[in-house]
Amino acid sequence: MPVNLSLQQLKVVSAIEHCRTAALGRQVEACEDCGQWRVAYNSCRNRHCPKCQDAAARTWLAKRDADLLPVGYFHVVFTLPAEVADIAFHNKALVYDLLFRAASETMLTIAADPKHLGARIGVTAVLHTWGSAMTHHPHVHMIVPGGGIALGGSSWVSSRPAFLLPVRVLGKLFRRLFLTRLLALYETGRLAFFGTIAHLTDRRAFLRHLAAVRTRRWVVYAKAPFAGPEAVLAYLSRYTHRVAISNRRLIAFDKYGVAFRYKDCRRDGADRQQVMRLATNEFIRRFLLHVLPRGFHRIRHYGLLAGSARKASLALARELLNVVAPPDVDTPGEPDDYRPRCPCCGGRMIIIETFERCRQPRGPPDATATNRDGWP
Repeated sequence: MPVNLSLQQLKVVSAIEHCRTAALGRQVEACEDCGQWRVAYNSCRNRHCPKCQDAAARTWLAKRDADLLPVGYFHVVFTLPAEVADIAFHNKALVYDLLFRAASETMLTIAADPKHLGARIGVTAVLHTWGSAMTHHPHVHMIVPGGGIALGGSSWVSSRPAFLLPVRVLGKLFRRLFLTRLLALYETGRLAFFGTIAHLTDRRAFLRHLAAVRTRRWVVYAKAPFAGPEAVLAYLSRYTHRVAISNRRLIAFDKYGVAFRYKDCRRDGADRQQVMRLATNEFIRRFLLHVLPRGFHRIRHYGLLAGSARKASLALARELLNVVAPPDVDTPGEPDDYRPRCPCCGGRMIIIETFERCRQPRGPPDATATNRDGWP
């Protein structure tokens, strides 16, 4: 069955196909101690490639380590209803961005309310668009410090030990902000509708489609705080650079398709871990559902952690908490040697020869083609 892929999806497929092969070039490495050598192939560094995200996560986490405060951190999740997720699928850049903005504004607004926390908080938000079975399921994971700077800037306001903000209040404001702005996008003609939701181009049909979710409770989930900064970093390392499926979840690939592990949230205990087998074409289709639009940032920071105010806000927060800032917070260190040690003696491997990436051969010129001057 033919499948039409976008240019962005084609680039992702090509990058993953050629990742760590001779097509992208390679180096010959030798051990300084015993002389053992090996060939190391270059990575594609595509953010959708399961093999390339570990190194990217380590680099990103090294920068985030200096931002952590000595307080408890909460995990908050904002999820879109299925009816809205259908619209998001055909309008990824617009609706995913709206999801970020509505969720972050909800957190900052409720936290600043004196009836709740009465403080300015910081938020690190990460977009995930998949469920465990790689179906389309857009939601935002947030890491939030358990407290914030008082609105006057004179003190640090701590949250309760196991409670940050009321999830029902968060859900109601999130629903109102999101639907109001989604309707504004529709009224300005910026949304597109295809396939099974093509009928939503009619305004009455669009309003009827959203009527079902206007009174339904929108899911906002909040976990108890992590046990220390190390646990926060361990969590971030699993979530920030995750793709729709990792190599660890893959079980088999044969003539019957692809088998992989997934989590069935309708089950409890040991039965929650299940195995799914999909035809190869269906597996690839589901994976490519989650290719993000070009240039779209899926990790964002808000409040105290927003880029323009992060340095000053964190300095004030540490002053109010009476803690010392880590040394050289903004001084990038020397990059670690990411190459694995020698498998024979554990010595350091150095590059002794480099091979450039392969270039695709070009076909002979068309005999009927002419240049700009009209010469054959």
